[in-house]
Amino acid sequence: MNGALNNVKGIYMGIWAVIFGGMGIGAVVSLVFLWTRFQKFGIVGKIAGDKKWLRRVAALFPMLIFIVFLCLDLINTVIVLVHMAIYWALAELIARIIRKLRKKSQTEVDAAVKEKHIYIVGILVLCFELIYFTAGWYLDHHVWETDYQLETTKDLGMENLRIAQVTDSHVCATFDGEGFAEHMKSIQATQPDMLVITGDFVDDNTTKTDMIRSCQALKDFEAPLGKYFIYGNHDKGYFEYRDFTANDLENYLADAGVVILKDQVELINEKIYVVGRKDRSDPDREKIGDIISELDPSKYIIILNHQPNDYEEEAASGADLVLSGHTHGGQMFEINLLGAPLFGSNGRTYGIETRDKTTFIVSSGISDWAIKFKTGTKSEFCIIDLQMAQIYK
Repeated sequence: MNGALNNVKGIYMGIWAVIFGGMGIGAVVSLVFLWTRFQKFGIVGKIAGDKKWLRRVAALFPMLIFIVFLCLDLINTVIVLVHMAIYWALAELIARIIRKLRKKSQTEVDAAVKEKHIYIVGILVLCFELIYFTAGWYLDHHVWETDYQLETTKDLGMENLRIAQVTDSHVCATFDGEGFAEHMKSIQATQPDMLVITGDFVDDNTTKTDMIRSCQALKDFEAPLGKYFIYGNHDKGYFEYRDFTANDLENYLADAGVVILKDQVELINEKIYVVGRKDRSDPDREKIGDIISELDPSKYIIILNHQPNDYEEEAASGADLVLSGHTHGGQMFEINLLGAPLFGSNGRTYGIETRDKTTFIVSSGISDWAIKFKTGTKSEFCIIDLQMAQIYK
């Protein structure tokens, strides 16, 4: 088992090595491109006059600022740099096309810009980036409620079942333990019957103090039909510097009255099954068909699966509802354009869909991991209201 787990960790480390290598190349290319663009600003021209070498030196100043931020926050600075470089290049391409359509020569435009000392494309790009990333920071650091209304012909033993789903809190990413407790108060106000935590509750950067405070918030949380937890790919930690273990986490969750499901099934109210799957990264994960093959299909079956990557088998299993997280809703607008394949899933990146008789919901989560912006989605918790069809009312 340890060998298989080490192999999985090795694969993940290899993937991240490739990602960080790509980020390094992207950062260098973006810095060089932006350096050439900043030379076009009128203020740089005023400083340098006709001296090209001084213009190049003056344009290095904003690059040095970027380099300082790269040292402080590599991932988010690269995100900003690459975005800025790509959109700047697109803006200049569009401007060139417009000039050709208006039949103005590049010489005429350059002369006008030089005379007025205005680099319109650069100004527009900088304004756009400021608005774009400010909005992205806000959407990431504020949490909304997202509601879903579903119906079933199965007998739930109650007219309405309200499920609160919390996922990808990554405690200490955008909030600490106290922040998590505040969010749980907001969720408590919706009066759910059941709470499900679909993975990545904590992370490598979570401190033991904040983990304990978050578990205390779960202990204070009231859910008549129970509180359920499954592992995500970050909960056990990838590195060795965290000051608590997975066993510590499980002990505090258990003390909080949270049921931990690892390819296990819990029967609720004699009418509803909650099936909690191990994370996809776990080499010992069982197939969903094997887990629920002996369950009574007349009862409502809810599957908790951190990564939305097993839709075909889960739909074939006869499950009624599958709740997932992991993708952070795509996080960035550009990532959303690529969709589920980027995450190696056969499911979806965000939202709701139905396959056969199975409803799948993927939440963007209430926090982030490393990227501190959400431009393709927003942070959220989900409230799923499940009602019995009229036949039972």
